[in-house]
Amino acid sequence: MCDDVDLYASIRALARLLVMAAVLPSVSVHAEDTALPAAGWPVEFKGFGTLGVARSDSNGAEFVRDLSQPRGISRQWTTRNDSVLGVQMNLRLGPQTEGALQVISRYRPEGNHTPEVSWAFLRHEFSPDLQVRVGRLAPEIYMLADSRLVGYSNIAIRPPPDFYGSLVFAYFDGADVMASTGLGDGVLRAKLYGGRSPERTGFFDPVTWDISGSQLFGGYLDYLKGPWQLRATHMEVKFSSHELPLNYLTNLLIASKPALAPFRAIAPVDLTGQLPELSTVNTHSRFDSVGVVYDKGALQLQGMIGRIKHQSESYEDSRAGFVLGAYRFGALTPYLGYSWVKSTPGRVTTVPAGPFGPALNALGKEIVAATHLQQHTVTLGVRWDFRPNWALKFQADAIRGSSDSIFLFRGSNIQWDGRMNVISAALDFAY
Repeated sequence: MCDDVDLYASIRALARLLVMAAVLPSVSVHAEDTALPAAGWPVEFKGFGTLGVARSDSNGAEFVRDLSQPRGISRQWTTRNDSVLGVQMNLRLGPQTEGALQVISRYRPEGNHTPEVSWAFLRHEFSPDLQVRVGRLAPEIYMLADSRLVGYSNIAIRPPPDFYGSLVFAYFDGADVMASTGLGDGVLRAKLYGGRSPERTGFFDPVTWDISGSQLFGGYLDYLKGPWQLRATHMEVKFSSHELPLNYLTNLLIASKPALAPFRAIAPVDLTGQLPELSTVNTHSRFDSVGVVYDKGALQLQGMIGRIKHQSESYEDSRAGFVLGAYRFGALTPYLGYSWVKSTPGRVTTVPAGPFGPALNALGKEIVAATHLQQHTVTLGVRWDFRPNWALKFQADAIRGSSDSIFLFRGSNIQWDGRMNVISAALDFAY
């Protein structure tokens, strides 16, 4: 059975998709002939979307694409987590200058699908080997991360959550610069970017964490040669003055765990005031990865490894990786993938003074344990490109992990044993 709210949202999304399918092809075909009356600047419209439906076989936890989503997938069919709609306008302002505006509708941290501006930038090419963009941009934290919402451009229905699920930054306001040069038989390409996040992210439903004002800075080094692309990436985040909403989590833990019942006398409590190592304000998190993509003829291969290190002890450091292979047989592309993630058990070293010191320390350790990860996933699916710019996908994911691997899920409870199977289907398009 599918939730009624999701069903109505699906009907509206499908109607929008049909309108986009009817309108956008004609707009794109005539894009070069479309001009703004005043300046004569060519304007081009594009669109993409996914209508996805999925369910799992577990009521012990809810499966999410990434940690920005407040609710996840359980035994009821739902369309909210994978369905996306996006429209984009490109405006040519001169031979070397272009503007872009992209608006998307996705399942947001606030639990709705309110449209949001994900791109809004000006790009100028000083030369074929040097370009600068200023405005709202997508951070390329990992390889393929900037296109993870465009289902049609990805082989599978969703990027592996074991690897990409911890990425909650979808865009930032700032600038980037990219330079390239020939190297041997290939091309060496480098990008640097920096700016501030305007976003909020999911924490524990219905509470969100305000990460706006956080500083993002990073870059990557690419080497492209024939069908190969290799990339090394690095990004750092300096979190703003908005503290993690730990008071809510503290009360939730005390209420849900019988062993913590004696500690109710100290709730609510400013936990970061008692345990400063749990504070995230002005702390850094670092994201590093190495990836490779091979795409030649019918064969496509992807592989990446990465790590996340946190200065704050409120999160466990983690390592992750995945491999994905696909082979095209005409319009059909079966694919097989494997991903994994494991975190290092965290620690809370402070024991506050007073009679409740040990209790506060125990709560701190419970909070850090809520970010634990130790699981792997096997993915099997098939993609059917049944007409140009349209694809239908079917996918099964088998998740196996420890019962205390709960960070990438929502609503985990005593029934959670670390095992879950997810069945998904999605209709993707892009024009």
